[in-house]
Amino acid sequence: MKRVTLFVNGTSSNGKVVAVYGSVIDLLSVASSKFGIRASSVFNGTGGLIDDISLIRDDDVLYVSEGDSSNDPLGDPGSPDKFQTHTDWLTLNVGGRCFTTTRSTLVSKEPDSMLAHMFRDKDVWGNKQDCQGAYLIDRSPDYFEPILNYLRHGQLIINDGINPLGVLEEARFFGIEQLAEQLETLIKSSQPVDDHSPLTRKEFVRFLLATPTKSELRCQGANLQGVKMLCSNAEGASLRGCNFEDPAGIKANLEGANLKGVDMEGSQMTGINLRVATLKNAKLKNCNLRGATLAGTDLENCDLSGCDLQEANLRGSNVKGAIFEEMLTPLHMSQSVR
Repeated sequence: MKRVTLFVNGTSSNGKVVAVYGSVIDLLSVASSKFGIRASSVFNGTGGLIDDISLIRDDDVLYVSEGDSSNDPLGDPGSPDKFQTHTDWLTLNVGGRCFTTTRSTLVSKEPDSMLAHMFRDKDVWGNKQDCQGAYLIDRSPDYFEPILNYLRHGQLIINDGINPLGVLEEARFFGIEQLAEQLETLIKSSQPVDDHSPLTRKEFVRFLLATPTKSELRCQGANLQGVKMLCSNAEGASLRGCNFEDPAGIKANLEGANLKGVDMEGSQMTGINLRVATLKNAKLKNCNLRGATLAGTDLENCDLSGCDLQEANLRGSNVKGAIFEEMLTPLHMSQSVR
C-alpha cells in the first residue's frame, strides 16, 4: 500500500500522512475528513492536477484544494526549489551506516522532533556531510533503523537481537515522543512478573474465597501476618514460605480450617492457632511453630520434620503416621497426644 503526505493547497505545514487506496475520489474523501474541508482536487508538487490514482507514487507530497487551481505555498512560482522542501531525497550517515529517505519522512510524522527541525529547511542547522554528501549523525545505526521505519509507516517494528531500551534512548534523543511512549509500554509489558511477590492477608483471603478448586491456590511467600481464616477451606493449597507472624503480636487464627494436603513448608507460624484444624497429609517441614496451638488438630501422616515445636500445644492431637524426624525441639512427655 502506498503512503503520501497531504497538505492543504497553499500551505506547507500541518501535513497529514495517509494511505492511498481505491480511486482519487477515495483519497479526496480521506483528505476532507483529515482537514475538515471539501476537497475536490489534488495536485502534485509542481501544481499538476492528478486525476488517476496510478500516477501517485509512494512517499509523494500532494496538495488538496476545494477549488480547481493550485496555489504556490511558497509564493514564488518561478523558484527552482518550489515544493522541494518535502519531496527531495537525502542520505543519512548514521554511525557509519547510510540510510536513504525523503525529507518528508523526517519532517511530517513528528514535526516537533529534532530530525524534523534538522531537515525541514535546507542547511538551516548547518548539518555536516561526508565526502559522498550524506548527512553525518553520530548515533547507533541499529537503534536508528526502527525509528526511521516508524517515521516511514507509523509502525513500531524491532528486529530480533535489537534491545528496545536502546531504541527508546534514541527516540528520546531525537524527541519522538509518541514512539517513546510506545516503547515504554512495550518494555513494561515484556518484563517478567514475579510470581513470588508477597500478597497481603486481605488479598489472600479474597483469593481464597474466589478460588473454587483450592488445589489451584498458589501463594508462595505470601505475607499473611495475623490472618483470620477460621473454618476456611484451603485443601491442597500451596502456602510455602508464607509469613503468619505479626510483629504487633496479633496471632494468625486458622482454627477449624480444612488444610488437608496443604504445603506450608518453611512457613513462619509462631503462635499460630490451628486448634481442631485438619492437616492430614500436610507438609509442614521446617516450619516455625513455636508456641503454636495444635490442640485437637488432625496431623495424621503430616510431615513435621525439621519443625520448631518449642512450647507448642499438641494436647489431644492425632499424630498417627506423622513424621517428626529432625525436629529442632523434641515433644515434651507432658504433652498428651493420641
